[in-house]
Amino acid sequence: MTEFFYAVLEYQFLQYAVLACLLASVGCGVVGSYVVIKKLGSLAGGIAHAVLAGMGIAYFFGQSPLLGATIMSLVSAVFIGMVNLRLKQNEDILVAAFWSVGMAIGILFISRTPGYNINLMSYLFGNILMVTGRDLLHMLILDITMLIIVRLFYRQFLAAAFDEEYARVRGVNVEAYYILMLSMVALTVVLLIQIVGLIMVIALLVLPTASVSLFVDSLPRIMCYSVMLCAVITISGLAVSFQPDLPSGAMIILVAGVVYSLSLLVYSQRNRRLN
Repeated sequence: MTEFFYAVLEYQFLQYAVLACLLASVGCGVVGSYVVIKKLGSLAGGIAHAVLAGMGIAYFFGQSPLLGATIMSLVSAVFIGMVNLRLKQNEDILVAAFWSVGMAIGILFISRTPGYNINLMSYLFGNILMVTGRDLLHMLILDITMLIIVRLFYRQFLAAAFDEEYARVRGVNVEAYYILMLSMVALTVVLLIQIVGLIMVIALLVLPTASVSLFVDSLPRIMCYSVMLCAVITISGLAVSFQPDLPSGAMIILVAGVVYSLSLLVYSQRNRRLN
C-alpha cells in the first residue's frame, strides 16, 4: 500500500488514475443516491450495457468511444424512460432488450473496425490505468453538468423521489424529471466506464450509497457521505491492486462489496441492541 502512494508521486498515469477515481466519485455519490432511493438499479443496468453500442459505432467512425458512450447513454435513458412511462412495459423486458441488443451492436461495430486493435475487455471490465488527460476533462465536464442539474432541480427531484403523488399535486411534472433523472444516471455510467467497466458499473453506482443509506436518512448527507465513501473505495481498490498487479476494476468492486457487507453487519448489530 505504501509503495502505491510513493508511485503516485512519481508516475503520471497513476496520478490520472487517482484523479479519475475522485471525479467518478462525485457523480457516483450524487446520482447513486437517486438510484438507490428510486430503485433504478435495473434500468441503469440496461442503460449501461446499451452504451457499448455507442462506443462501437464511435470507434468505427474514428471518433472518441467515450463521446459515443455519452450520446448513446442519453438516447437510451430517454427511450427507456418513455417506453416505461407511456407503454407501461415490464422493466425486466426493457433491461433485457437494451442489455443484449446494445452489447450486440457494439461488438459488431468493433469487430468491423478497420485495423481492429481495440481491447474489448477494457470496456467491459475497465482499465483505469489507461485514463488520459482528455478522459479526465470529459469526466470533469460530466460532473459539472450533473451538479448544475441537481442544483437547479433539487426540490423537484426530492419531491419526485420521495412522494410522486404529492409532487403531482404541487404541479411537478414527475415524468419529465424521471427521464431527466435517468439521463443523469446515464452520464454517471459513462463516468464509471473507465473505472470498473460496463459489467460492474452498477455495483459501484449502488453499493457505496446503499452502505451510507443504512445509517443516514437525509438526502444531502447521503450524497456527501456517498461521494466520500466512493472516493475511499475506488482509491483503496486501486491501491490494493497495484502491487500484486490485479485488475483494478474488479478489486474496486470487491472493496465496495466488503464495505457494504460490513455496513449490513454493523446495521443489524445496532438494531439488535436497540430492540
